[in-house]
Amino acid sequence: MSYRKTITGALLVLALTGAAAFVLTQDREPGPAPVAEQTEQVATVKLERRDLSTTTSLSGQVGFGAARPLAGHVAGTVTWLPKVGATIEQGRQLFRADDAPVVLFYGKMPLYRPIATPLMSGRDVRIVADNLRALGYRVGPRPAGTPAGESVLTPGLVAAIKRWQRDLGRPVTGTVAVGEVEVQSGPVRVESLTVQPGAAAAADLMTVTSTRKLITVSAELADAAKLTAGSRVIVVLPDDRTIKARVSAVGRDATGNEGDAPRLTVSVTVDNPAGLAKLDSAEVKVNFPGRTAKKVLAVPIEALVALSEGGYAVQGPQGLVPVKAGLFADGWVQVSGAGLTEDMDVVVAS
Repeated sequence: MSYRKTITGALLVLALTGAAAFVLTQDREPGPAPVAEQTEQVATVKLERRDLSTTTSLSGQVGFGAARPLAGHVAGTVTWLPKVGATIEQGRQLFRADDAPVVLFYGKMPLYRPIATPLMSGRDVRIVADNLRALGYRVGPRPAGTPAGESVLTPGLVAAIKRWQRDLGRPVTGTVAVGEVEVQSGPVRVESLTVQPGAAAAADLMTVTSTRKLITVSAELADAAKLTAGSRVIVVLPDDRTIKARVSAVGRDATGNEGDAPRLTVSVTVDNPAGLAKLDSAEVKVNFPGRTAKKVLAVPIEALVALSEGGYAVQGPQGLVPVKAGLFADGWVQVSGAGLTEDMDVVVAS
């Protein structure tokens, strides 16, 4: 009897369960139809042949270069000085001593003796002759046989000196005393005054700079070693304009505080000075050329796949292709290896 009841109960439970399942199935709304998973599209680029170049970008400062002292060499009292920032050119007065002008001549050496003895010769005489000629005075021909780089104090040159002195308002002597002119390599800009009128004229009177703006870069020795005078560079101005320039000089004296890497001063001159016309002082970037690789196979850096065993590969149509990475520049990398061809599609990381 109990056995029959157990079977009957089990059948009843199964019947009820089945009925409940039927009811739930009938009441539930049908779900959305399954959607096939879409395959993600991958980005590819062409393996291309191109030139790659690296650059080293260093900070530079726009200015007029290092200031140097300018001294007077004439006995007397300073009675006039130029303004700071003034530009003094050939034949113009640098200062006045005892109210007489001391003017600027161009040359490579100072006048160390009076130009006074008839027919005396030398490089200093040549400086006087060249400057007077440049200022429009007729100095006459040099005598035959005069050594190269020298001139002779001829009667024609003496006459030119007298005309020049008369025009300046100086005593007309036909001779040039030490200190009546100061010789510099070119025009100068007055950076600062170190005395005031009333001081002795035979002393340091001012500091001067070049009149042409240049860019000074403090470069570590490793960077400076790659540069020579004449190297072409690109200057990036504060407003992101770029101008072409060249290295005009690389210093030889290393500087740097204790614990810092030694540095050399590199001077850079722009091709078009008008590009710096509105900048008397500003920080700029100077891009120096580095390594160059011509017509090499290259891909964007994002195409490189780092291999677990070391090295790199690119993902091509047939799978991973091991490559040797070369020059990295401007977001591209030089690659080489078996199976690489120009215009081959490679996958880039998205």
